[in-house]
Amino acid sequence: MIATSSLEISSKAYRQNIQYIRSEIGPHPVISAVVKGNAYGHGIAQMVEVAEKAGIRHFSTFSSDEALEVYNHTKRGSEIMILGMLYLEEMEELIRKGISFYVFDFQRLEKAISVSISIQIPAKIHLEAETGFHRTGFDWKDREKVASMLLENLAYISLEGLCTHYAGAESVSNYVRVKNQISRYHEFKDFFTEKSLTFKKYHTACSAATLIFPETILDMVRIGIAGYGFWPTKETYFAKLPSLPKNNKNPLKRLITWKSSVMSLKDVKMGEFVGYGNSYMALTDIKLAIVPVGYGHGFSRLLSNQGQVLIQGQYCQVVGTVTMNSIAVNITKVKNVTPGDEVILIGKQRGKEITVASFSESTQQVNYELLTRLPKDIPRIIIP
Repeated sequence: MIATSSLEISSKAYRQNIQYIRSEIGPHPVISAVVKGNAYGHGIAQMVEVAEKAGIRHFSTFSSDEALEVYNHTKRGSEIMILGMLYLEEMEELIRKGISFYVFDFQRLEKAISVSISIQIPAKIHLEAETGFHRTGFDWKDREKVASMLLENLAYISLEGLCTHYAGAESVSNYVRVKNQISRYHEFKDFFTEKSLTFKKYHTACSAATLIFPETILDMVRIGIAGYGFWPTKETYFAKLPSLPKNNKNPLKRLITWKSSVMSLKDVKMGEFVGYGNSYMALTDIKLAIVPVGYGHGFSRLLSNQGQVLIQGQYCQVVGTVTMNSIAVNITKVKNVTPGDEVILIGKQRGKEITVASFSESTQQVNYELLTRLPKDIPRIIIP
């Protein structure tokens, strides 16, 4: 059966984004592709394939179920790192599979040590330091106890990384806070070094930090939204703009194109209402195209009477309320539209473009939110 819409994922755009990131960080730091949130809506299975072909050999997930999906799709033996959730009863399976994970509290650290001793396979851990984000991470006051536990059990654990996460590196308003976090991270690093505890990788940088705080680029960078062709925020882009070459002022290329097609056509007379309720009344005779995509597919209800699509290279406005499974768009000015015609929800058509940012501005969603709300059952198609 044919789905009502599909997502195309551009391998070429991803390669260009990774090349740009590499030009920013130099040849040595590892690029970890962050694929949490179903790879920011792009599909974990698809992005593992695309990323590995682009040379990526390290993936970051939020949770253990995402990590297992990466594990099942990797064809290059890539490293996998869990940034957040796992259940303690899963620890043995994760260790046996060689999947690394953040350790940010004593319960998880104790469990990792006990399981490793039991199965005689070192747990690959990334120790997270609390530097000011106040979500997860060992506090400064815990450092002596942590160091003692690590030193006592070095035979059973592998110190893969010392890490932290910044509290909004993408926003100028957080500049001082991020700078303080950078300082505190290095205090942790120096402390553990003095205790003869060294880690294989020191890593702190997300996409925004990588782009505008070069001092955060250490042994590895965790690239999420930038890998998919989006600047973390407008502020990030404007901060970077002066250093971008004149012939390429936007080196990040969007991977995703969201397509559907015209399901049916409808003539509406002046004075008649369209769809549920009375949110839209035709002020003249108009012609509508019905597109089989609605809020059940990730096309936000907030785009009612605001959103746009592309048909035959022309912008067509959504009219009436976005329903669960369909939208109506005004095609009065577009000639010879027929059922089956291509509809671009996100992407380019005949020189025009609908961007994710345009959705975000209309709905007050951020890029991250809109992308991760795209349902998993929309087919993802890899384009060379």
